[in-house]
This record gives sequence, structure tokens and C-alpha cells, in this order.
Amino acid sequence: MDISSPSAAAPTLGFVSLGCPKATVDSELILTRLRAEGYRVVHDYDDAELVVINTCAFIDAAERESLEVIGEALEENGRVVVTGCLGARAERIRAVYPEVLAITGPHALEEVMAVVHAELPAPHDPFTSLVPPQGVRLTPRHYAYLKISEGCDHRCTFCIIPSLRGDLVSRGIGEVLGEAERLVEAGVRELLVVAQDTSAYGRDLRYAPGFHGGRPLRTDITTLARELGQLPAWTRLHYVYPYPQVDELIPLMAEGLILPYLDMPLQHGNTRVLRAMRRPAATERVLERLARWREQCPELVLRSTFIVGFPGETEAEFESLLDFLREARLDRVGCFPYSPVDGAAANDLADAVPAEEREERRERFMEVQAEISRDKLAARVGERMTVLVDAVHEDEVVARSYGDAPEIDGNVLVPGAWEIDPGDFIEVEITASGDHDLWARPVDPA
Repeated sequence: MDISSPSAAAPTLGFVSLGCPKATVDSELILTRLRAEGYRVVHDYDDAELVVINTCAFIDAAERESLEVIGEALEENGRVVVTGCLGARAERIRAVYPEVLAITGPHALEEVMAVVHAELPAPHDPFTSLVPPQGVRLTPRHYAYLKISEGCDHRCTFCIIPSLRGDLVSRGIGEVLGEAERLVEAGVRELLVVAQDTSAYGRDLRYAPGFHGGRPLRTDITTLARELGQLPAWTRLHYVYPYPQVDELIPLMAEGLILPYLDMPLQHGNTRVLRAMRRPAATERVLERLARWREQCPELVLRSTFIVGFPGETEAEFESLLDFLREARLDRVGCFPYSPVDGAAANDLADAVPAEEREERRERFMEVQAEISRDKLAARVGERMTVLVDAVHEDEVVARSYGDAPEIDGNVLVPGAWEIDPGDFIEVEITASGDHDLWARPVDPA
């Protein structure tokens, strides 16, 4: 993807974006401003006059990666500005790399630009005709992340996000819908709605009315989803905390307004462990709700993430998690061994699980899920479905169904050479399945 300015004489910057989709959106905002002000973003440190790095610090491995990238940029370039979640812990960066020019925290657009201006003055005043209406994007042209809020009001014991990104701050619904419309007008065919806690959208504003197109609209996730469903693009919801109001989204999925795909990080299936995590602990109620949602919307695909080896987790509690997984029969699942993060309350809990045992439990967990996934995908063979093309190769098309989010779920693979483009929707018939992917053939429109 070319994100450089048209002017070869413009000041040059290197840019690295690490972390989650929320951080990707922050990077896109910074890159949009850089482009508007005439800077040119280059891909080699040697060609850059300054390097900006948007870091992650969600877990220790992410912090280590961020520090490694900073070190590499300093070695190859020498002039580095750091922003993002690790920037909220500036002392950690300074302890290793005191020569970093400046450090800001997450979602700090104005602070980053102020540092860039001081170190590398802009060549001219901003003139937005250089910037596409949808802004500069790091994703492919046909899909985009739509961030609807910042921060989180929860205090999960394994997480330090609130200390890094603050409490919940929702964007106005008119602002969000306006951005969505510009993205779709620019060719985006899938909107991936993200936040730290998507289902809490608008709660900090007391669900006050906003306005779009002269209409008053309640600021909540159900209203937003219904409005996004009017656009000629897929709408996919991520990071949906299991609040009761999620029940209101299922009918929208059944009606076809938004994709029947729900990304809900449940984290565990044992009541005591969930309480220790400070997560919703009504396991039986979750299973009842899943059954009800599937009855209302049989096409519903459920994705979730889980943590194994949480401090104090016994073998019996882990086995109860496996029982939950077998009963829930989720379509897409990610599993992570517990990783201590400096500053997380869970670090003070007793009976830490050894690292080897954490990894062994993760492997057992994924073996159970792989069998569930194989069964679910095998049931798709013979179905016809609409898929979105992500990439076209000489001998294969890589696409995704409504049940596949980019980069984290599986793909629908169509063997052969076809005259289609990324961003096209095509009709296919599923011919084979694996643990995570499907294979298909195009359906003759006639």
C-alpha cells in the first residue's frame, strides 16, 4: 500500500504500527494528518528523516516486541518518536532507550504531530485536497476498522488497558456514521466495528441522542448497528462484552442488516475463575443465551477468546472449561496461556500456574476446539454462500465468508484462475473443509 505524499521533496518519515485494530485506527489518524501536511511516509529507515512507532503493551510479549522495534529503529535511523500503549509507561522506554526523542501515550494525535512539527517542520500549511475523504488506511482498500469508542470501564484483573487508554469515551453517533459513509463511498465493502468494549458504546453519554442527516439517534450499539446495516457493506461486530443488550443485536443479524457474527471474549467457563478475573460469572446463563441466539438466528457464528492457566486455576477448573467449550460449541476460538503483565491485579493472586503447565493446557484446549471446528466446517460442505475476495493469485482466490474476520479466522479458498478483484463479492459452493478453512467453487450466475 502506497501511503506516501506525491512530492518527492517532502520531509520523509518512517512509520511502524504495532498492536490491535484500535491501535491501527490511531495510526491511520496520524498518517492522515501527516499526508495532509505534506509529509512523505517511506518504507526504509535509511530513507527517513524521522521514525514514528505506535507501540503495544497489552502483555509482556507485546512490550518486548515494541522495545525491539524501537531499538532497531534507533540503530538504523537514530531519530525516533514513540507513541501508543507502551508510551503510557515512558519510564520503561527511557530506562532502555534514553535517546528516544519523545514519548506520548495512546490515541495522542495532537501530541505526536506537535513533536513531528518540532523535529521536522511541515513544508507548508495543511491543504486537505491531498487527503482522500476516508483518510489514510493501513488495511486493504475493501475493508476498514471503524473505532467507535476509546478506553474501558471494566477492571479485569488480567488487563491493564484502562491504565493505558483510560475509561470509556464514546464517539458521537453522527461522527461515526459519517466516517462509515465516507469509507463505503471510497470502496470499503466491510466495516469492522471495534472498541475496547463495543457493547458499552454510548453508556458514558447516558445513551443521549445524537444527530445524523438531521435525525435524532440514540447513542447505543443497537441503534448504531441498525444504521450501519443500511449501508451497502458488511458490518461485523468485534469485542462485544456480554451485556443483556446484546440480545437486541441478534434480530438485526437474523434480518440480514449486520453480519450474523459475534465476537464475544468470554475468557473462561468456570465460575470461580471468572470471579477471580472480575468477569461475568453466570456460566449457565451464557449457555442459555447462546442457545436462544442460535434459535433466533441459525446462521449465527460465534467467536471468543479464552485464557488458560490463570493464577489459581486448578486441573478440575480447567476441565470444567473444556466441558463448557464442548457444550458451547463455538465456531471460532482463540486461546492464550495466562501472561503476567506488570501492573495487573492478577499478579498478586496466589497459586501461579507454571509456564509449562499453562502451555500444556492451551494445547489441550485447542485440540478440543479443533475437533469442534472441523465438525462445524464439515457441515458447511454443499452450502452456497456469498464470500468477499481478499486476494487473487495465479492459481487460487482467497476469500472470506460472513463467518470469517480478516487475519484472525479462516478463509474460503477457490482454486483456479479467475477474473475477479479484491473487494468483489462472489457466490460459491463449498466443496471441502479442513480444521479452519473451507474450499469452494464459483457458482454459475445463470
